[in-house]
Amino acid sequence: MHLLSYLANGKPCFGASIPDGVVDLTERTRFADLRALIAGGGLNIARRAIAGQKPDHALEDITLLPPIPAPEKLWCIGVNYRDRNAEYKDNSDLPKYPSLFVRNPSSVVGSGQPIEKPDVSEQLDYEGELVIVIGKEGRHIPRERAWEHIFGMTLCNEGSVRDWLHHGKFNVTQGKNFDRSGSIGPWIVTSDECDPHGPHDIITRVNGEVRQSDSTERLMFPFDYLIAYLSTFATLKPGDMIATGTPTGAGARFTPPRWLKVGDVVEVESGKIGILRNTVAAEQ
Repeated sequence: MHLLSYLANGKPCFGASIPDGVVDLTERTRFADLRALIAGGGLNIARRAIAGQKPDHALEDITLLPPIPAPEKLWCIGVNYRDRNAEYKDNSDLPKYPSLFVRNPSSVVGSGQPIEKPDVSEQLDYEGELVIVIGKEGRHIPRERAWEHIFGMTLCNEGSVRDWLHHGKFNVTQGKNFDRSGSIGPWIVTSDECDPHGPHDIITRVNGEVRQSDSTERLMFPFDYLIAYLSTFATLKPGDMIATGTPTGAGARFTPPRWLKVGDVVEVESGKIGILRNTVAAEQ
């Protein structure tokens, strides 16, 4: 299934995308939102609810939100694709452990909504990423059981304000958390339709030009490792999201750098998930 969260006439809703539009699940299930459906094991309930239904909305008539609008945890993994470490040109060894930071829900918007270039910087950058969505709570999850905890997958443009990444001595939090600087979506594709074992491609385009292209076969820390690692120190809960890293080719790595400008269109695509598309706007 392709499950999504959205606004219809200003009202928060969730539903399923089908070929002709969106079937609303807000009134057809007992769940308050998509995160509650995941936590309550409601996938089969959702399947029964949409069976034989006609769309309630055309996709273009609703405002897409991030699929989980307020996850308890939005983890982000850095420097995870092979060759990414070399982009830093610091002669460092390959990392022994994942780089890790978190984002606030307010830092991302849904597909089709504008991402904002902040007034205080000219260095807004794109980072296309695959995201795994946790479906079952767990702590100290062994790698061989990690796949059981994945509900599905979605996409992220992990937008970064590069000069603000260096404000702190030991963290990148500031540059990763500008309001509406990134995006997640358009929907969650459930694991039965999008096998997390992969492989999965990931492509980022700016104004139609391919800037990033890679495959999960080249992850240094694959999905099962990340789940085992994170759950060592934190309980993973339904609806938690893990952005699994970006390939080479971000704008900062060009000479000169190619920062995003107002009016640019950024697309992040993976064949089994779809396209996350956003236009860059000035800060509001």
